[in-house]
Amino acid sequence: FKWRLGILMSEVKITYPDAKEFSQIIDAVSALIEEASFTLASDGLKLRALDPSRTAMIDLLIPREAFEEFPENLNEEVRIGANFDDFKKLLRRIKKGDKLSMEVSEGKLKVRLVGKASRTMTLPLIDIGAEELPTPKVVYTVLAKVSSDALNEALKDADVIADAVKFDAKDDGLYVSASSDKGDVEVKFEKEGEVMFEYDLKEPATAKYSLDYLIDTVSKAYRISDIVTIEFATQKPIALTFEIPMGGKLTYYIAPMIE
Repeated sequence: FKWRLGILMSEVKITYPDAKEFSQIIDAVSALIEEASFTLASDGLKLRALDPSRTAMIDLLIPREAFEEFPENLNEEVRIGANFDDFKKLLRRIKKGDKLSMEVSEGKLKVRLVGKASRTMTLPLIDIGAEELPTPKVVYTVLAKVSSDALNEALKDADVIADAVKFDAKDDGLYVSASSDKGDVEVKFEKEGEVMFEYDLKEPATAKYSLDYLIDTVSKAYRISDIVTIEFATQKPIALTFEIPMGGKLTYYIAPMIE
């Protein structure tokens, strides 16, 4: 299991109050990428990375307020690279009620699970370079806040029929549909429906996306938040944002399939 550090400080420690919740965030992040570099900055823990095919990007912020313990005076950013498969094996040891601490010290990373007993695992740190990725500049014409569970079910319905799904934003609501030789499926999120919490349509839009990416991401991330914010425009990337407690968020950007 390799951790890599960009800027090594003498000692940095953060503690997240709910280890299981942190594990779910890592699980959702690892849906797209096998390894990446976290950035520990004065405002929180961040991660921005592209998947290997550069079709999708992940953008994570866990604000400092979400942590029980966070460095008071962080003069420079600390980068911590992780292999997520190995990290998830470690997180499977979490017990209900555990807290999770991560401490960078003397070229090592100490991961501590604190519950009825305290379990500490020490991992090596190795330098890594991180790619600077700008926030995608997309003008979205649709914003829909829907039940994340309902979106997950709609995507699983579409997956039975096809390997791509179409999002159609119309005046009366958001349509999620798929069609192939196997048949057709359509799920409608009505504008005033019980699983639609906000709907802002600047102009009608339609776009098609790979179900591989959408299923992989939403099936993990819906556990983090009850509501997902969907933003897209005709033939533009889709943004799916899941809110994390204390003002954090996890956003996936997925490129459209051009017909």
